[in-house]
Amino acid sequence: MIIINLVLFLVSFFVLIKFADYAVKYSSRLAKTLKFPEFIVSFFIITLISVIPETVISIIAAIHGEPELGLGTLLGSNVADLTFVFGVVALFSSGGIKVKSKILSNNFYYLILLLFPLILGFDGRFSRVDGLILVLIGLLFFIKIYLDSHKFHKEFNHTKKEHFIKSLIFLILSLVVILFSANFAVKFAVNFAYDIKLPVVLIGITIIALGTCLPELMFSIKAVKNNRDGLALGDILGTVVTDATIILGIVALISPFSYNPYNIYITGTAMFLAGVLVTIFMKSDKSINKFEGILLLIFYILFVFIEFFINNLIGIN
Repeated sequence: MIIINLVLFLVSFFVLIKFADYAVKYSSRLAKTLKFPEFIVSFFIITLISVIPETVISIIAAIHGEPELGLGTLLGSNVADLTFVFGVVALFSSGGIKVKSKILSNNFYYLILLLFPLILGFDGRFSRVDGLILVLIGLLFFIKIYLDSHKFHKEFNHTKKEHFIKSLIFLILSLVVILFSANFAVKFAVNFAYDIKLPVVLIGITIIALGTCLPELMFSIKAVKNNRDGLALGDILGTVVTDATIILGIVALISPFSYNPYNIYITGTAMFLAGVLVTIFMKSDKSINKFEGILLLIFYILFVFIEFFINNLIGIN
């Protein structure tokens, strides 16, 4: 059964990530057709679609009585976004990821938001009240960004009109496939974790978390190659904020849960420190250069190693 669960998990997960990429593609086409500002597309539209894999996995995991898988997926994917994704994108960029001052102005708010999961979950439990707080602060932040969006107003160059109905249909179909594939991915990931006696939370923090970052990774690489660094930053930072607040809050609202507090101490702290590191790099010379990208990748490798070491040492179940 170990091999069967592993193969079925990998197949389900591949389908999930592939159709998440399609969802990003067709949502971007819809945004261009509707002539949305570039900033709105990156921070709202593309972010909304990019978080679908971890969102669906986390919510389904909560419904199936495995909310810790959702916790590991959300916080683990945020660490991967801030380190692995930023690091790889920086290496693929021509001269580093350019950071404009308008992005830097909200760095303080990003870091404050990343502290909330750590503070609220410090006691080893997320209640419905905690979930409501996370959802509200996440929504308030996005409302603030929307109200400030006139500062970022920049239209896409509309060189080609995409058929609206066709893009909408393919987007809906992609979302439907994502929903079903995520359901199977959760089922077989949990089965595989039990088969090899690996804590479910570790599956979420590493394998699933890294895989759910692929949509924003591919989108951001394409963005920096087309000199759209702002799009890449908006997508990654928007995804991190959404996962750490709104999505985690929804999971807690659906199924309040308790867990070994070491999970939040390690992963939550790593997420905040990764945010601090990215902020320092962005403020240094208003870019994340290739060397800094390598440092972010090293941070992620150390994070994964520490997670496995601590979980094996204290026997977290």
